[in-house]
Parts: sequence; C-alpha cells; structure tokens
Amino acid sequence: MARPRTPLLDRERIAATALQLVAEHGEFSVPQVARALGVQTASLYHHVDGRAGVVELVRELVSEGIAGEALALAPWDRALEEWARSYRAAFAAYPRAIPLLMTTPVRAPRVLAHYERAVGLLLAAGFPVERVMPLLTGLENLVLGSALDLAAPEAMWEPTPQTPLLAGALAAGGPGRADAAFDLALAGFLAYARTLLAGTEARPDRAGASSG
Repeated sequence: MARPRTPLLDRERIAATALQLVAEHGEFSVPQVARALGVQTASLYHHVDGRAGVVELVRELVSEGIAGEALALAPWDRALEEWARSYRAAFAAYPRAIPLLMTTPVRAPRVLAHYERAVGLLLAAGFPVERVMPLLTGLENLVLGSALDLAAPEAMWEPTPQTPLLAGALAAGGPGRADAAFDLALAGFLAYARTLLAGTEARPDRAGASSG
C-alpha cells in the first residue's frame, strides 16, 4: 500500500486538534487527541513529549496572535500597551484555554521569546530588574482576566428593585463593558508603571551612577 502523500500526524495537526478539544470541553487528554486524529495514542509520543508537550503546542498556537513586533515600538509604554492589546485578543479567541495554559509552566520557546523581549524592553527603559517580573505578571493578570471577561455575557448583573444604584450605574455605562473596563485598567497600570520608573530615575544612587 502506498504511503499517504500528506502525513497523518504532525505537530501542527496535534496542536490544532487539542486546541479544538479545549475550545469545546475546556480540557483534553492525549487519547482523545489520538482518537480525533484517527491514530493510536502511542503514535503521538513520536511527535510530542506526553501531555505537557501537547499543552505547549496549544500554547504556541494560541500565542501566534500575539504581536511580538509590538515590543520593538517606542516609547516603552506604547510598546507594552500594543503588546498587551494583542495578547488579550489572542487569548480572548480561546477563553477556555486560559485556565489550562495559566496553570502549567511556560516552556514553549516561541512564547518564552516574547517574554525575553518584554524583559529587555523594561530593562532598557530603566526599570530595576527586581521590578520587571512583578510588572509583567501584573500585566498578564490584567490581560487574561479581561480576555475571560470578553467571553462573559454583556449583562453580568441582573439588578432588582432593591438595587436601584446598581441598575442606574449599569444603564449609564452603556455597551462595551469589557472593553471599557480593560481600557481603564490598562491605563491605570501604565500610569503606575510610569510612576515607578520616575521614582527609580529620581533615586540618589541612580543620579550618582548616571553622573559618574
């Protein structure tokens, strides 16, 4: 029998199939992926390092929508804002993947490269190294929480006659609740980051180092 011209199995198909299962069910197993692809479970292990390997393939696939080139923009806060907006859009497309990906260590090289560039951006801007990961983790929490919020109903509260203030606030807010909340939170985050940077630049030891 002639071998098929298109391989039955490759890393791209494994990733796409696992992501589809996550999008539908919020989870996957390696045997489920194998069944969906019409192969034996053992066949997958020729292409991936177990379930953790599949998770990283899913991570890379979801993260393809993140604009890594945004981190080359200037100034640093514009770069971080554009990166955050693309990050949110990429994960908002697959909200059920967020709990899976955010509770497993990041090992995917292409995803780690994003963080390497983000760390470099903040260090070049002048942030002390001990501030960098708290800032990036805080931004990630904001982005992913908002990505989940985009998947929620527009009307998340159902006011009653006993909650007239809530009803009025909801009516005044208008549509686009999740987007407005993200814009507000991101602006607040960036303003705080600028304040941190200004405080760092004003430190006497920094001033002495720069003048020396």
